[in-house]
Amino acid sequence: MPTDPYKNFRFLVEIKSVIKAGFAECSGFGSELEVIEYREGGDDATVRKLRGKVKYPDVTLKGGITDSLDLYNWHLSAISGELQKQDGSIVILDERTRDTRARWEFSNAWVSKYMAPSFNAKGNDIAIDTFTLVCEQLKRVKV
Repeated sequence: MPTDPYKNFRFLVEIKSVIKAGFAECSGFGSELEVIEYREGGDDATVRKLRGKVKYPDVTLKGGITDSLDLYNWHLSAISGELQKQDGSIVILDERTRDTRARWEFSNAWVSKYMAPSFNAKGNDIAIDTFTLVCEQLKRVKV
């Protein structure tokens, strides 16, 4: 029996020692290997492709602004030179049972960027804070 893919709207972001309500959006996470092209001296027609460094893109978190200053204060600590690296997870939940179905764990993350909400007197949208997390490693783990 085939398994249906999980829906992208039921997720959590867990960050050790930083408490934050749910986010409207979490994007940008993954991994990429740098490719080093190398041509051997006797073979001018073929380029060898070697593995280089692993890179992890920034994780972008967007959520409605609330009274909680946990993520913003984490960013302020980095601005003041007190880098507090944290581990955390991005988790997909089952739509009905809310059980964990997929998990990505990141390590040594910190908030490198904060964008305050845009305001518009004619609008009725929710005010959204945007935080960018940089991390040293991110991997999908079996649940």
